[in-house]
Amino acid sequence: MAECNHDCAHCSQQNCEKKDLHEKPNTHSNIKKVIGIVSGKGGVGKSSVTSLLAVQLRRKGYRVGILDADITGPSIPKMFNLHEIVKGNEDGIFPCETEKGIMVMSANLLTHDEKTPVIWRGPLVAGMVKQFWTEVIWENIDFLLVDMPPGTGDVPLTVFQTMAVDGIIMVTSPQDLVSLIVSKAVNMAGMMNIPILGLVENYSYALCPHCGEKIAVFGESHAAEVAQEFSLPLLAQMPIDTRIAQLADKGEMEKAEVDYLDPVIDVLESLEVTPR
Repeated sequence: MAECNHDCAHCSQQNCEKKDLHEKPNTHSNIKKVIGIVSGKGGVGKSSVTSLLAVQLRRKGYRVGILDADITGPSIPKMFNLHEIVKGNEDGIFPCETEKGIMVMSANLLTHDEKTPVIWRGPLVAGMVKQFWTEVIWENIDFLLVDMPPGTGDVPLTVFQTMAVDGIIMVTSPQDLVSLIVSKAVNMAGMMNIPILGLVENYSYALCPHCGEKIAVFGESHAAEVAQEFSLPLLAQMPIDTRIAQLADKGEMEKAEVDYLDPVIDVLESLEVTPR
């Protein structure tokens, strides 16, 4: 029998038992909603979007966790000035906590030298992501944001198979191949039966510091056309904002006060999660 690709609509196996492949989280975890932050390519600011969403949700009173699934290129700890090693006991591993109470688990929090590269093949990387779900104690989390590596490889597949993802936010940028890039991620989500909550375009424009004019640094945006092509709501178009970059570099993302992602927050709140 051929290996299952989870595309039931086009499957030739007539007697297949549709089994739920999702792994149970740690027995001491309590997670209301799991939201994946994904992209079809790298360099679109996905981790920045994840961090800003976490900051805004926490500011509104929600208990938030970030599972940094980008094992070979983790950046979340630096954005929140987290440099300690995670601790654990016989029950599991405890994520690190930011100054404002955001819980974070990342590969960079497992090593004494955060500059040491993770030189692993795909199965090992995917296995670590699964452990971040099954062995980490995510206690009383309203929103667990999963910052995924780009593309449609081992790790996104592992996340979709392992975790009961309630929806994903697609992050993109205004480039010529954006439609093709988005289509791959959209099609993967469809095959895995994961709802796409909407599209966020990053680096949409820069604001002139003198007159406030919007400058399309990377050319005119096609986000609206792409969103229409795939029947997705275009939730936000974020500008190039040097303030965010500076805060990320200094590990002070929790000081960010921007409203670019307010429509995304509205969508997440529509999932009917009550702040604790």
